[in-house]
Amino acid sequence: CTYKQFMFYTLLTCLIALDRNDLRKKIIDDPHVITIVRELPNERDLVNSMYNCDYKVFFQTILATHTEILADRFLGPATVYLVREFRVLAYAQFLEAYSSVMLSSMAASFGISTTLLDTELSRFIASGRLNAKIDKVGDIIETSRPDKKNAQYQDVIKKGDNLLNQIQKLVRAIDV
Repeated sequence: CTYKQFMFYTLLTCLIALDRNDLRKKIIDDPHVITIVRELPNERDLVNSMYNCDYKVFFQTILATHTEILADRFLGPATVYLVREFRVLAYAQFLEAYSSVMLSSMAASFGISTTLLDTELSRFIASGRLNAKIDKVGDIIETSRPDKKNAQYQDVIKKGDNLLNQIQKLVRAIDV
């Protein structure tokens, strides 16, 4: 594995694994990465467009990078997964800034059709990857941010119910 290949793998995996702040500190501003990234223009554009929230360029760069990933013997089998994760990451980052956004406006920002965006968002929302709702009639996407305290509360209630059920079963078994 050459250093160039190593940086290719690093850029793609860090894009998925790191948040925006760490991406800037550890990848974009790192002198070792800057020296080699000149030789990887598609990956450089992919990381920079994601960091700069330029989603239209990001989606165009995904197409250019797709062929490189597909040709790689290690990442080739995971191409569909990587591209899907890149798209989910971009959608989540875009929606994070808004409580609601027009579907047509979001589609324009990504440079894709509203039909494609609606299909992809619906699939990601249904699978629990994105926290949002689509109002197709109003052409609006409403985001809902998960509340950690509420999630912890629901978890405690669920575990408490399970504990009570087990105690009741134990009491019935002892009474018989």
